[in-house]
Amino acid sequence: MRYEIQKHWERLKTISKLSDGQLDVSFAHIISKLKFINEEIIPAETWLEAEQLTKDIDIDDVDFVALTKFLYATLWTGDKMLYNGLKKINFEKIVNTTELLELSMLKNKK
Repeated sequence: MRYEIQKHWERLKTISKLSDGQLDVSFAHIISKLKFINEEIIPAETWLEAEQLTKDIDIDDVDFVALTKFLYATLWTGDKMLYNGLKKINFEKIVNTTELLELSMLKNKK
């Protein structure tokens, strides 16, 4: 995740309209709230399954899919290519931001 954030740093600055310093502070705050999982504890079988799922979409996203499968979680992504590709092969444990906001609004109505 750290790598992905650094990779998209300039885009994040543009979208957020924050300076480097402000974005650094925001990044540090977010990182302090996250728990990172050592990828080495993910079983090889899970990595192979994730590789099969992402090989025709974007192999660079294999780690996100492997972690999602390992944790029995749902992957939240803004990556349209990953989202559409996984949906196309019936990978159901994925949501995009629009879906997440809809779920949040439904929850708040209750």
